[in-house]
Amino acid sequence: MSTSVILSLVAATQASVAGVANESTATATKVAEPSQMAAAASMLGGLILVLLLIFALAYFLRRFNLVPTNHSVLKTLAVTSLGQKERLVLVQVGEQQYLLGVSGQQVNLIDKLAEPIEIESTSFADKLRQAKLKQ
Repeated sequence: MSTSVILSLVAATQASVAGVANESTATATKVAEPSQMAAAASMLGGLILVLLLIFALAYFLRRFNLVPTNHSVLKTLAVTSLGQKERLVLVQVGEQQYLLGVSGQQVNLIDKLAEPIEIESTSFADKLRQAKLKQ
């Protein structure tokens, strides 16, 4: 008789342990769902940040004309700002150089230079070497 009581207690204990295990698995699944959502939101946020960075860099490259155009016949040799929208631009077309006045509304030819101006074109690497030598 005492053996059957002990067996029934063991069976009840196993059933309660299995119930607790099922509840803990369900709780772990519920906890795992928000972390997946957080990971997806983090990934989406990172993607949006990278896209914004790409568009911002493209805007600045286009805005400040930072892309070198050495392969074309038309070259901008020098630009000097005279105001917010007014600039003085030295342009070389073939062997001829032109001095242009550029404003927000129009472009005027100021002078066609009889003798071309030689402008030293130092690369970034040359400037970096000079800066290292000064140290």
